[in-house]
Amino acid sequence: MGKEIKDFVWTPSPAELLSENEWVVSEVNKVGQHTLELLAKLAAGARGNAYQIYSGYSVGAALLSHSGVVWDSCNAEAVTYTETDHAEKSVITRAINCGETRLHGRKFIRAIAVSHKGESGPCGGCRQRIAEHADNCLILDVDPEGKIKRITSLKALLPYAFTPSHLGK
Repeated sequence: MGKEIKDFVWTPSPAELLSENEWVVSEVNKVGQHTLELLAKLAAGARGNAYQIYSGYSVGAALLSHSGVVWDSCNAEAVTYTETDHAEKSVITRAINCGETRLHGRKFIRAIAVSHKGESGPCGGCRQRIAEHADNCLILDVDPEGKIKRITSLKALLPYAFTPSHLGK
C-alpha cells in the first residue's frame, strides 16, 4: 500500500524551530546590540534617499558583511515596477560592486536590516536574493525612525530553500 497524502506534509519541527531561535539569539549576541542598532539607523537613513515616485513606498536597507564592512542602499522605482530595484537587492549589488564576493566569496552577508512602514519582511524575491549570498543570516525589521521592531533569520523566513549550497557552491 502507498502512503497517505498526510505523510508527505512537511513543516519545520518544534526542535528545528527551537534550534533556529537559539541560532538567532547566539548570532545577535555575537554581532552585538551596538552594531545591530547602527544597521537599523543606516537602513532608516538610506530609506530617506529612496526614489519612490510612483508608489510613495520608501525602503532602506543596511547590510553587515562577514568582513565587518557595512553597506546601505534604498529602493529605486521604475515606471514598469518590474524593473524596480528593491532596497535589499540594491544593497547586495552595492556590496558586490565594491568587491565583497571577490574578497570574501559567495556567503558574505551576516545581517541585513530593512527599514519601511508597516509590518512585513523582505519579499520572496529578496529572500531568495539574500539566500544567494548567505545560507543563513540575521534579518532585522526596522521602522522608519531606525528602531528595531523584530529580528529573525533567513532560515526562519525561507525554510526549505533552494540555495547555491545545493549545487556545491
